[in-house]
Amino acid sequence: MRALFVLPVELLPLPVSCRFRFTDFLVHETVSNRFCSPSARKLRERARFFSAKMAATQSTSSVLSHTITLPGQFDQPVSVVAAAGVSEADFRNAIECSLFKQWLKNIQMDTGLLANGSMSVKQVVIQGVDMFGTRVGFLKFKADVIDNEGGSKVPGIVFTRGPAVAVLILLDSDDGETYAVLTEQVRVPVGKLVLELPAGMLDDDKGDIVGTALREVEEETGLKMHKDDLVNLTAFLDPSTGCRVYPSPGGCDEDISVFLYRGRVENEIIKHLHGKETGLRDHGELIRVHAVPYKRLWRMTPDAKVLMAIALYEMALRDELIPPLKVKP
Repeated sequence: MRALFVLPVELLPLPVSCRFRFTDFLVHETVSNRFCSPSARKLRERARFFSAKMAATQSTSSVLSHTITLPGQFDQPVSVVAAAGVSEADFRNAIECSLFKQWLKNIQMDTGLLANGSMSVKQVVIQGVDMFGTRVGFLKFKADVIDNEGGSKVPGIVFTRGPAVAVLILLDSDDGETYAVLTEQVRVPVGKLVLELPAGMLDDDKGDIVGTALREVEEETGLKMHKDDLVNLTAFLDPSTGCRVYPSPGGCDEDISVFLYRGRVENEIIKHLHGKETGLRDHGELIRVHAVPYKRLWRMTPDAKVLMAIALYEMALRDELIPPLKVKP
């Protein structure tokens, strides 16, 4: 950007010793202020003012933005902008990723925020993007959602990570006990080691939840299963729920499909599983397997996936929805 300055005649010419560049926010002088004339000092202050104004204008004009028109509010386009520090590449990845597109789809569903016109979305601020290779793994943004009746703003800080799966593995041992297979992992966000169900995120947009469940079980426990051995416990939920569970809908979009695997094994298999170290070490997965008596499971871990799975399993048993355990020849 270039600017033309018209200066009063009395301010020119300047002494050579007090020349400076208008493009610098701070004036570089070759001598101290006491050797500059009052006119030169006055001009320097004006240059500082104009330079600061130009810098602010350039900063404002460089804000990354995108506009979206939603079917539920044609007359109110949604402005999507990047927060300070978000690069152009991350901003582009954010608005084009499946996580953001799925959120937009969710708010337009029959049970979504925009379903009956009582709410509207004014702006979305992209705050952070974490890439998993070439895809967006985690996306954080803030949505300005307004209650149209009262005009108040609804809490709208969103952390998106997408769909995931978890598997409740129950093994009937020949010692008469039923064991649940858990994994112990380092969970930095809570600062603890946590006993959990084998679980994982879907790696792509294909939505292969059964394939993901089988892969996660094998990676985290070493057990190999067939897709026909799994029972989708969340499929028993009312269709209005989407047949998913949301562990933390107040801040995160994650939805989990919970599966059940039941089998019979010798007690030696249980002993072999307990304490086994597994996981993809090159991906930082430091996992230890635990075999826990099922009757004690609900008291042994704070993992929400475990507690949800127990509730789903017990209710499905009560309603006789669980198929009988297959006896393999």
